[in-house]
Amino acid sequence: MTLTVRVVAPDKTVWDATAEEVILPSTTGQLGILTGHAPLLTALDTAVMRVRPDSNREWIAIALMGGFAEVENDEVTILVNGAERGDKIDLEAARNAYSQAEAKLNQSANANRQEQIQANQAFKRARARFQAAGGMV
Repeated sequence: MTLTVRVVAPDKTVWDATAEEVILPSTTGQLGILTGHAPLLTALDTAVMRVRPDSNREWIAIALMGGFAEVENDEVTILVNGAERGDKIDLEAARNAYSQAEAKLNQSANANRQEQIQANQAFKRARARFQAAGGMV
């Protein structure tokens, strides 16, 4: 048996296919989803989800920019603010964006609360893209 997995962002559908296994970055930790999983609704963090299309293939990384996931009857529906497949992300550009976001986050320690929150969100987005592109293990 397989799961039907859909990753939908406001501007596009990033993934719409079957999979053997999915690992979701929920706000409370990572969740592994296999066929027969109990019904579930969870908030997703800005991080990387992983999909294994079949038992013989490699994992596919998808950077998620926060959202929600619903699991029911072997269907996984993921609605997110933004998403990007790791194999479509330029690794060097992602590395540079990550370094810049990290530096800005470190500099924001002396900034006001709003600037700290913005720097943290930008850092999480850059880290997710960099990880999905294969830049971090």
